[in-house]
Amino acid sequence: MSMSPPRKPRILAIAEAANPEWVSVPLVGWSLATALRQVAEVHIITQVRNRDAFLRAGMVEGEDFTAIDSEAFARPMWKLAELLRMGEGKGWTMVQAINALSYPYFERLVWRRFGPGIRAGEWDVVHRITPLSPTVASPLAGLCARAGVPFVLGPLNGGVPWPKGFDAERRREREWLSYLRGAYKALPGRGSTLRHASAILAGSRHTASEIPSRHRDKLIYLPENAIDPARFNKRAAPAPGPLRAAFVGRLVPYKGPDMLLEAAAPLLRDGRLQLEMVGDGPMRGDLEAQVKALGIAHAVTFHGWLDHHAVQDVLCRCHLLSFPSIREFGGGVVLEAMALGVVPMIVDYAGPAELVTAASGIKLPCRDRAGITAAFRAALERLADAPSGLPAMAQAARARVHAQFTWARKAAQLAEVYDWIARGRPAPPPDLLRDGQA
Repeated sequence: MSMSPPRKPRILAIAEAANPEWVSVPLVGWSLATALRQVAEVHIITQVRNRDAFLRAGMVEGEDFTAIDSEAFARPMWKLAELLRMGEGKGWTMVQAINALSYPYFERLVWRRFGPGIRAGEWDVVHRITPLSPTVASPLAGLCARAGVPFVLGPLNGGVPWPKGFDAERRREREWLSYLRGAYKALPGRGSTLRHASAILAGSRHTASEIPSRHRDKLIYLPENAIDPARFNKRAAPAPGPLRAAFVGRLVPYKGPDMLLEAAAPLLRDGRLQLEMVGDGPMRGDLEAQVKALGIAHAVTFHGWLDHHAVQDVLCRCHLLSFPSIREFGGGVVLEAMALGVVPMIVDYAGPAELVTAASGIKLPCRDRAGITAAFRAALERLADAPSGLPAMAQAARARVHAQFTWARKAAQLAEVYDWIARGRPAPPPDLLRDGQA
């Protein structure tokens, strides 16, 4: 007698920010929500601003996804956040604070539309994927608990403290509210959200450390970033010659592009290093002036923003991703470089430090500006003089990403979480990175 295959879990995936045509959090929301379709029957709920992108990606409205129109409240709150952040790309903490106030209206509309189905048992799990910020409460957690339907929260990430010695960068980023960020723990709704969640996914060790100990029996560590092998499908093959390094990211103070230029200047001047700068932002004019003043314009190329295919082409010409960011929550660009076989050189702090092992990259101590600049300079000098260890490190980086940090792997890990919940959440919670965590 043949046995029918086990039924896939039915997941109602809440991804207010989810968009395949954007980057950062919306791309994480899209990638994770759609990857879940490999292991579950999934219906995605997103905000109406993402509707057209979903349709262009081939999703069927009403069947694959529902777009919730919360613009009546979201739009004026977004405009307020843009006004208060005082500069494009700045004041991220302020944006998250405003979002914490406006987001519950979105969930209220979700419950109005899907509450009857949740109460009727049409879904095995309700999983809120985005917002990623741990400051944003979820009224749905309590409503689902009362309906007897498990609620999964996360991966949550954010709020990494500014390292000592970078107050000037903090002010240039308009991060005034970050001095008070810890106050979010007292916000109404946070305690209820954590209490009613069946599983809490922490996207970083820092976020995990901020979850009260009474919830540790349902706390699961799962970095939120991953790569799509279909998108990052090339392999680095630097040409013979000098060391080649790339910086990829917004040209803003906390990413440290000015520190990188200062650190690399001696090697760039004497022809031992070529540097590719991919990205744009408010610092670009100052950086171009810095390059000229240092006498290294012949060895530095500013590419501006490139699409992901062109970014891969640049990275694949390089040995290194030189990335001195001092406050990176997730570090998606680090995984993307590693997937191509480009060795990451990073600051040993926050998100990137959790993705890179000693075998797969170079982690340098998080010090003040002078200390980080000196560490990057010394490391680049060593590699320029003795690059023979780079191929093995590149191979290990590539292998690590493809084993642990693809969206398909992420979906399989979440399937473990759903199964753990279905089995009554036996202790301990699943260790999702047991086969590759540093």
